[in-house]
Amino acid sequence: MNSSQQRKFSVLMFPWLAHGHISPYLELAKKLTNRNFHIYFCSTPVNLRSIKPKLSEKYSRCIELVQLHLPYDDLPELPPHYHTTNGLPPHLMSTLKTAFDMASPNFSNILRTLNPDLLIYDFLQPWAPSLAFLQNIPAIEFFTTSAAMMSVCAHHGEKPGVKFPFPSIYYETSKIKMLLESSSNGISDGDRAKQCSDRSCKIVLVKSSREIEAKYVDYLSDLIGKKIVPVGSLVQDLIEQEVDSEETKIMKWLNTRERSSVVYVSFGSEFFLSKEEIEEIAHGLELSKVSFIWVIRFPKEEKGTRVEEVLPEGFLERVGEKGIIVDGWAPQAKILKHSSAGGFVSHCGWSSVLESIKFGVPIVAMPMHLDQPINARIVEDVGVGVEVKRMGGGGNENGRLKREEIAKVIRDVVVEENGQGLKRKAMELRDNMKKREDEEIDGVVEQLIQLCMRKE
Repeated sequence: MNSSQQRKFSVLMFPWLAHGHISPYLELAKKLTNRNFHIYFCSTPVNLRSIKPKLSEKYSRCIELVQLHLPYDDLPELPPHYHTTNGLPPHLMSTLKTAFDMASPNFSNILRTLNPDLLIYDFLQPWAPSLAFLQNIPAIEFFTTSAAMMSVCAHHGEKPGVKFPFPSIYYETSKIKMLLESSSNGISDGDRAKQCSDRSCKIVLVKSSREIEAKYVDYLSDLIGKKIVPVGSLVQDLIEQEVDSEETKIMKWLNTRERSSVVYVSFGSEFFLSKEEIEEIAHGLELSKVSFIWVIRFPKEEKGTRVEEVLPEGFLERVGEKGIIVDGWAPQAKILKHSSAGGFVSHCGWSSVLESIKFGVPIVAMPMHLDQPINARIVEDVGVGVEVKRMGGGGNENGRLKREEIAKVIRDVVVEENGQGLKRKAMELRDNMKKREDEEIDGVVEQLIQLCMRKE
């Protein structure tokens, strides 16, 4: 072993304040601790409280949680329990970004106190790498979204009016423009993202694999002039997940179902279906005649709403033992890994897409907003799923869900001949990604050590 391999380097990880960002950062942190890194994990107290239970004793010494306090005396409309995107009323999103910016002096103090060998930061805080460089700390960006999505955004900024070179990734330019022009504190999200990429030392990490996104990884590298380093799918280790009575009930029910016969339905932790969408999905599930597990969540302000109140009349009685409705949370990874899982009706959040592929389960893609439509096109492009087409609305993202189309795609994926090909492709991708996993992380570690050594 040379001295760089023997020495333990410290890394400060600093994700954006959303669960879909925090979770991959935490999984990358775990991977790095297994390869001789000490991790400082920085977020707001409300986010760290949700992380703590996920850290087993194995990681408690090598991942230290570091609190970043956002100012709230000047922003009374944003009390500390809103210092996260989870449960944040949409109209306060811009205020949260402003508060995040205002916390930069606190973050500078954290950098000075901890003096890490490296900072790994997210896409909305360009001040973070700037503060690190002032203290001679190298900094790199870690994208938790797909390389295709980042390519679309970078393409829009660098080559406006030029057609995106991969026709399978079609999108509404107006939606991308709106996403990038969303602003707070006088800075658009597009400008924030560009500054974050520009300030990353030589490389940018991305939560993906060349098995899925090689051409988008290469194109993104050309667009931003940095080496793009995939870190793999970063799906949480099943061994670490706790078991509760609701989970036991679900797993027992799954054990009674035939192989690849059940569709799992979930739209992530921070997106909530409208009553109309719930009704169409319910009818679609019923028409498909496929067994299902459906997770329904409500926003915090609707806490206390019972699922029976939003489902079509008589739905639960009609489906009987054929389906399970779960209110709030389900052991997603364990369900997808079960031999009975035959499909995943998903909003196509990037973590959910990678989780489904990791367990070889084809996807019924039902994107809702943000990067999800792009991710749904990736799912179809690599041959592991089918997107539910919406009716009317001048574009698939704007149209309405229709029960007949939902039922048709569910049957295509889970029951019909077409589904067998999707399943084979999903299993093939799963196996190829598994083979590449250690190699990808070893590649990341090699790059990180080189950067840490530069600080010395």
